[in-house]
Amino acid sequence: MSIIKLSQRLGCWRAVGGLLVAGLCLAGCHSAGSNKASSNSLGTTPGTISSPAGPETSNPEPEVFRAGDSLTVSFSDLPTPVAPCAVKIKEDGTITLLLNQTFTAAGKTRGDLEKEIRERYVPRYFRYMTVTITREMQTLFYYLDGEVKAPARQIYVSRITVLKAIASAGGFTDFANKKGVKLTRLDGRKATVNCVKALDDPSLDLEVYPGDKIYVPRSIF
Repeated sequence: MSIIKLSQRLGCWRAVGGLLVAGLCLAGCHSAGSNKASSNSLGTTPGTISSPAGPETSNPEPEVFRAGDSLTVSFSDLPTPVAPCAVKIKEDGTITLLLNQTFTAAGKTRGDLEKEIRERYVPRYFRYMTVTITREMQTLFYYLDGEVKAPARQIYVSRITVLKAIASAGGFTDFANKKGVKLTRLDGRKATVNCVKALDDPSLDLEVYPGDKIYVPRSIF
């Protein structure tokens, strides 16, 4: 074989080898690009952690009506205009409205009472009716007497318990019977609060309502 033919054959093999190497390089690049695109499609970024949702905040307990509250009940969407009814919740918890209809208002929220009143009148008496209830602002009181440092009538501002009410009156005197505190409700119901145990068990610390009277007796010892 001549030297010229051998040289030509070696050149052909070099060309084929070059093509094979280039093909492998292109395949590797395509595979790396595909993996990168797949990773990005997942929407993940190295070094970051998605923050969990925060804890749900509980809604505050809805306020309910109580005996002694003054309400204005307005009626609209009636064929003939009707004047608003100004009523006071009686000691038995009821109010009386149009057509001598009586409703239990104490212990109910504004929305619940509005719904109940409407359902009583519609469609039995009226075809349409919208009921709106407004609690009238007034000065409410509770009363502290007996062995507290500042016995007096106290303004009811917000929800309060027996222990907090006594603290607002300066606390107990040195002669107080802390285990036999008397709580008398506006409707005459009575309860005895052991304030010593109530310090450790809040469930024994009864809530005080407008018109209630707290009496701290004198200890016999």
